[in-house]
Amino acid sequence: MLVVHETHRVAGREAEAFADLLRDGWREAGDDGVRLLWSLEQAHGTGPSYTFVSMVGVRSADDLVRHDQRVRGGDLRDWWTELDALRYDSVAKVLVPTAFSPLGDLDLSGVPAPGDEVHGPQLPLFMEDTAWPHPGRLGTYLERAGTLYVQTLAGAAEHGVDILELVAAFTPLVGAGPQREVVLWQRVGRPELLLPLLSREVPAEHRGPGTWMHDALEVRDRWESRLLRVAPWSPLA
Repeated sequence: MLVVHETHRVAGREAEAFADLLRDGWREAGDDGVRLLWSLEQAHGTGPSYTFVSMVGVRSADDLVRHDQRVRGGDLRDWWTELDALRYDSVAKVLVPTAFSPLGDLDLSGVPAPGDEVHGPQLPLFMEDTAWPHPGRLGTYLERAGTLYVQTLAGAAEHGVDILELVAAFTPLVGAGPQREVVLWQRVGRPELLLPLLSREVPAEHRGPGTWMHDALEVRDRWESRLLRVAPWSPLA
């Protein structure tokens, strides 16, 4: 399975119209080979304003080419053109699941079309961590993330501080995005525990040798986190 990850920078006055048009379009655009998985908006106060993220599952490269043809000159052209008129720009990359990703293959036929507001008043949050390993260290980063980072999350859950749940981990397909990049796709399980994380430095016992915060510095020291709020009608939450 491939995942098309797209970040949309939307005009502020058009944000609501963009979200509605995205929802309505994917109700008709999706098929068993291409389905919208998540639609999210970056929470205000956590980064650039009016930033939307869409995650589209694609069964195969052939399905991606077919979808491209529908957008460029087929039945989706008018919808996509109207969407584009409501945003300043967009950046997309094609991702593939890593070996340790909980989400590997997915039966897209079982993913529902965008519905009405199905997720209730307390919308789920995702923390998207994008990391850029040191040159020549992508493979080592993936090995350590698949062991030490996964173990760190499991240990936190055992002690009742399960802030994050790893839902998926991705790298860009060769030729379809930055080659030394890893995207960790994580559901925020305990939003109330985010405040201590944001308001103080990570305690020293979690930054020493043998911890992810310490040992991962050997393979990367740059990453970006952003909080994304799931749309009320997003197919997945």
